[in-house]
Amino acid sequence: MVQAQPNRVLLVLTSHDKKGDTGQPTGAYLAEVAHPYAVFEKAGVPVDFVSPRGGRPPFDGLEQPDPISRAFLDDRAVQERLGKTMLPGEVDAGRYAAIFYAGGHGTMWDFPDDAGLAKLAQQIYERGGVVAAVCHGPAGLLNVRLSDGRYLVDGKEVSAFTNSEERAVGLAEVVPFLLVDELEKRGARHRAAPDWQPQVVTSGRLITGQNPASATGVAQAVLAQLPH
Repeated sequence: MVQAQPNRVLLVLTSHDKKGDTGQPTGAYLAEVAHPYAVFEKAGVPVDFVSPRGGRPPFDGLEQPDPISRAFLDDRAVQERLGKTMLPGEVDAGRYAAIFYAGGHGTMWDFPDDAGLAKLAQQIYERGGVVAAVCHGPAGLLNVRLSDGRYLVDGKEVSAFTNSEERAVGLAEVVPFLLVDELEKRGARHRAAPDWQPQVVTSGRLITGQNPASATGVAQAVLAQLPH
């Protein structure tokens, strides 16, 4: 097995900025980007950003940011880099030991059918790397197939934003599908915690988390698997 380059993470952000036909804004959920980034930064792990359309991605969850998210927003170097996120086709998968799909409702529209992102996840995984996602981020895993044709999530335990949580935020009829249902159709075994409680599930080199409260835990689990 070819080993991925140690200690480099590719962080994936949505480019989609509207919740269906509602006109309501959405994007990458701030805490699900900022908190993992803080975990990797503290550990000295370089992070690069990619999004389906490249350039500056939209953000959601900007109201009353917690201190970690505030520091992320105030970091001029980070904000400059976010202004020029890579396109999937510009990424060399061989440079990364892990790919991390951040959530936010926007992911439900542009992650699943992005062939470039799916190829990156497949390549990183098959080179011995880690694939991770949190909250709605697992939407990016739905159509990732391995070289043998099987879905990456088939037969694996996963966690993702639950149907109950989706109903609680009033968007079950707005999103194009219910994430847990689609993961299970592809053979994943979903493990849910009570609404809004942290839940991190590790299934080999696939690591997933249920909601924003799980973002730090997913990043820590990824860090534990990175080559040292």
